[in-house]
Amino acid sequence: MIKVIFWDFDGVLMNSNSVRDIGFQRVLADFPQDQVAKLMIFHQTNGGLSRYVKFRYFFEEIRKETVSEEEILIWAERFSVIMKELLVNPKLLIEKSLRFVKENQGKYIMHITSGSDQDELRFLCKSLDIDHFFASIHGSPKPKKIWVQELIQMHDYNRKECILIGDSINDWEAALHNKIYFTPFSDYVINNFLI
Repeated sequence: MIKVIFWDFDGVLMNSNSVRDIGFQRVLADFPQDQVAKLMIFHQTNGGLSRYVKFRYFFEEIRKETVSEEEILIWAERFSVIMKELLVNPKLLIEKSLRFVKENQGKYIMHITSGSDQDELRFLCKSLDIDHFFASIHGSPKPKKIWVQELIQMHDYNRKECILIGDSINDWEAALHNKIYFTPFSDYVINNFLI
């Protein structure tokens, strides 16, 4: 019997993936478009990875440049400014997911574990007044698989009672790494969840 749910955020609780596409395109607008296009392929293929990993990939793998941790933080902050502006929009919340969360508060312990920046994620959830539905909200730069691992250990959760709901290969990998159940996000899952 499932008692603990780890929710991904982008594409699962919020229709934010296309907005994040816009963010990368705006932040990197001064770079050659063919290079940005390569990043967009990497970004969309690895939805659950953090922006820190994606910016490093852009500079080191696509542009073949050395980039410092400080520079990565600057690019990530520029990206975050755009996200805070564009994502504080309740219309982007996925209605069926939020209805499930609201209706099952107390039945399950629910955490958000996301590849999105943690400070930004907490800002968005608070601004959209959904933060109080979750026991905790966690994001990058710490990887999702580590957050799930630490939360299981911290709260002494039984792994057989935990599930991760996500929409990317990185979500599946986080569940696999922690030996917990995984289900890909879909209307079916939300409509028939563990009934």
